[in-house]
Amino acid sequence: FRSDYLPYDIVKRPFQVQEEHKPKTGEIELGTTYQKDYNAHKIQPVTLVRPLERKQTTGGKLDTIPTYQDDYRSWEVQRREPSKVEHIYHPPTEKFGNSTTFQDDFVPRELNPRQSFKPPCVAKLSDVPFDSTTSHRTSYIAHQLEPKFVRSKEEYKPNNQPFEDLTTHRNDFKGLPGQLAKSCKPENAKVGSNAHFNGITEFQDRFQPWLVSLPEVRRTKEYVPPPGNMDFNSTSHLDYIRHEISPVVPIRPVSNGRRTNAPFQGSTTTKEDFKAWGSCRQEITKKQEEIPKPMGKFYDLTTFKSHYIPHQIIPAQSFKPVHAIVPNSAPFQDETMYRTAYTPKKQETCPANYPSPPGYVYVNTDSYGHKFFRQLTPEFSESNSNPIPKEVAVLS
Repeated sequence: FRSDYLPYDIVKRPFQVQEEHKPKTGEIELGTTYQKDYNAHKIQPVTLVRPLERKQTTGGKLDTIPTYQDDYRSWEVQRREPSKVEHIYHPPTEKFGNSTTFQDDFVPRELNPRQSFKPPCVAKLSDVPFDSTTSHRTSYIAHQLEPKFVRSKEEYKPNNQPFEDLTTHRNDFKGLPGQLAKSCKPENAKVGSNAHFNGITEFQDRFQPWLVSLPEVRRTKEYVPPPGNMDFNSTSHLDYIRHEISPVVPIRPVSNGRRTNAPFQGSTTTKEDFKAWGSCRQEITKKQEEIPKPMGKFYDLTTFKSHYIPHQIIPAQSFKPVHAIVPNSAPFQDETMYRTAYTPKKQETCPANYPSPPGYVYVNTDSYGHKFFRQLTPEFSESNSNPIPKEVAVLS
């Protein structure tokens, strides 16, 4: 790879200067072929072809007979007598016996166990010793291992030329000076009044506290037990007659169970034929190690530690331009349309918030609880110089 690969000189990519946009002179013709060729037509709404619904109703009563009622008339159908033969049940006169056909025909007999003809499963032991030779042990030939090939490490040669870390951002970016934008928010003028606060509200004026009387406590009547002794006898207790009833005898047949005093033989063919053998675990056949284990101290010197040469680090020179702010003597134009056109206005308080608004005269109160006041504002007419009172409804 090193012999065939030839490094090429890296040439910096030329920077293409963007041309300045020059708008074309004249007006743009926005006309299209659709606007020229299309002729607008007046469209009238489509009239319905459906005929008008005609309702022909009369006040007389309809007295007609339909064809179904005239042709299909109900016939008198007689009920057909059943041809079923009646079987009258006659109860038997003889008494029902408990014995069944199984009890009459079945004769209990003694069980004779069948003789087992299975040959005894006894392992035949051999007197010949076990031959542990295998094809692997007989055919395997141990060969001597060749020494491992160690490749020599080449010496590192650093580059003498300095590292070029100049980027397009560092080369083209230039910081432009500027002042901080001023806030265009109007001043928060607090609306206040020097008049004394009157704490009377509509709720306090209309809803007066009433005297509430305590609820009357109803006394419970004392329990008075009835005179005399209580009779605990009931009609069921007096009229009930106890009868002696014998328990029902079960109709099941008598069990012909046999009981013997002989001991239970728990030996089976599986216990006699399949007996546990004494088994021992076979040893693992291991291959003898050809390379002996080292007995001395471990020498932990690696190739990196032996060949590494520490070099002094030269910090890279920064090619970033100095962030110098060029002062500008011209003032910043921070005027906006909001600042020039906005005129602050005085916030007036609604007269309905006062219990008795100044400049108004109370007139009356309607059924909904709305109070009407009259405002005294002098308005002069052309013929008369006397002020004309104007009524204004103020809801409180």
